[in-house]
Amino acid sequence: MEKSASDRFKTAILILAVGGLAGGLALYAAGRDDIARIVWFAGVVPALAALVVEIARSIGRGEVGLDIVAALSMSAALAFGETLAAAVVAVMYSGGTFLESFAEGRARREIHDLLSRVPRTATRYRGGALEDVPLDEIRPGDRLLIRQGDVVPVDGTLASETAFLDTSALTGESLPQRLSQGSEAMSGATNAGEAFDMTAARRAAESTYAGIVRLVEEAQRSKAPMSRLADRWSLGFLAVTLVIALGAWWATGDPIRAVAVLVVATPCPLILAVPVALVAGLSRAAHFGVLIKGAGPLETMARIRTLILDKTGTLTDGRPQIVAIEANDGLGEAELLRLAASLDQASKHPVAQAIVAAARERGLALEVPQQVAERAGEGVIGQVAGRAVLVGGHGFVAGEVAGEVAGKPRGALPEAAAGAVVVAVAVDGRMAGHLVMSDPLREGVGGMLAGLRRGGIERILLATGDRADVAGRVTEGLGLDGLRAGLTPDQKVLLVLSEHKHGPVMMVGDGVNDAPALAAADVGVAMGARGAAASAEAADVVLLVDRIERLGAGMEIARAARRIALESVVAGIGLSVLGMIAAAFGYLTPVQGALLQEVIDVAVILNALRALRVRPE
Repeated sequence: MEKSASDRFKTAILILAVGGLAGGLALYAAGRDDIARIVWFAGVVPALAALVVEIARSIGRGEVGLDIVAALSMSAALAFGETLAAAVVAVMYSGGTFLESFAEGRARREIHDLLSRVPRTATRYRGGALEDVPLDEIRPGDRLLIRQGDVVPVDGTLASETAFLDTSALTGESLPQRLSQGSEAMSGATNAGEAFDMTAARRAAESTYAGIVRLVEEAQRSKAPMSRLADRWSLGFLAVTLVIALGAWWATGDPIRAVAVLVVATPCPLILAVPVALVAGLSRAAHFGVLIKGAGPLETMARIRTLILDKTGTLTDGRPQIVAIEANDGLGEAELLRLAASLDQASKHPVAQAIVAAARERGLALEVPQQVAERAGEGVIGQVAGRAVLVGGHGFVAGEVAGEVAGKPRGALPEAAAGAVVVAVAVDGRMAGHLVMSDPLREGVGGMLAGLRRGGIERILLATGDRADVAGRVTEGLGLDGLRAGLTPDQKVLLVLSEHKHGPVMMVGDGVNDAPALAAADVGVAMGARGAAASAEAADVVLLVDRIERLGAGMEIARAARRIALESVVAGIGLSVLGMIAAAFGYLTPVQGALLQEVIDVAVILNALRALRVRPE
């Protein structure tokens, strides 16, 4: 990915500063002191000018940072002829800002990339033929064709008899929803069944998905900027520096002592140690599959007090799984599953594919189905190893078979928990059994939440668009501090904002409906392995592997990196203050002070690199 203009500018400033210092030293060694001073001066001016502009911008935003100390030291050194000391400070400062910019990385793209999930065109009926038109040309009343696997481009109503839509990214419902003619279809949902027709009800810009994009943009704009950790020490350090420098000048009448104090005070332990420790933390977290989009989010992760979790695809796997098998007529559970999965190989329905996956995980040998006929939205009929097999909804299968099975009247359903889907299987004209499917809790969730509480998380809440009974059943026993069900995207944003009163908030989700809340949270975490692109773009952190427990590892690394950064800051400032006192009493010249500062820098950087060896539990 190409560097931004800001990154290129900072790189150029660093090159000029390093070139000026190196060129001046070469000329000085050759005995050309006068030209060396000019080269050093030329290398300092661009860095100082860029620094003054940045300071002006910061003051305009109401922020005061450590940049002021660096500007004072360079200006004073140039004013009193200490050009070599100024050149050393320019290299240290420009190197620190370049490293901090590198820490931020280029991981976050423009939020408008959310629209990449929605097709740029739609297929419209016009004059008895089909035509592909840009989304902006769709008008209410247009009849559209939505092919299998397509994303619904605009809000509308179903014109065909039935349709199956995967709305998990929008509503949190983990299983595909069956719609009948006249039902509303939301933009952003995926066609999980056969092709269907729909009538557009709104233009693309007024549809559900576009509204979610706007929510994300508004949440991003209203999000308070994260201050750099180093800047929180700035005012106190600046006051101490000025007192010592002015005191030395006043007591001795020698301005060079004040220059030496300012050079030693150049806050490179803060400017360098913090980015190095946080960059090391970013690298270490990525090693565990946790992509953190910059040093700011990593630092904020270490201070999180409230955790809000989505359900579908986050606490749960997001894919239907078989939780119970009920077999009749002496047919074993394995054989029932094998026959159903063999026939379902011919269907692309998500539930059918989940049954096939479950059979393969159990090592069952599947047959090639014959004479297959699929009833859209109902089920599949066919032959498996010479046997007539039906797989589908209970009502459909019961309507195709006759008689009673094992004392049960036709149409009787096994008991199933809230949110579960029951798939009926008939073999050779008789009801053979049922497969109960649901979206269970991920393994290790309980242990991860307990670990996060030990690490300082005070409140853990569930926020889902799913039904309350389903959410309550799935999260039973997790000890959550609150459960909010049936939430729309804007309601999730309101929940995040209301929880800010308890401290920094982290939101974890994977769907399009989670994107606004992820953007509004202090730290948004997206399940990136199978989650929607919208959530990954809006988030500050992306879990690259489909394992929620990696969040715990990321939190541990963030806390450790921040602790190491603070240790480096305290040690660096302590050594700098001692150096400033020595310079005030005349024991250090400006150049010696700059070299001492370099030694301090090396020490704190080596300490900051310990973040690369953090081992999360």
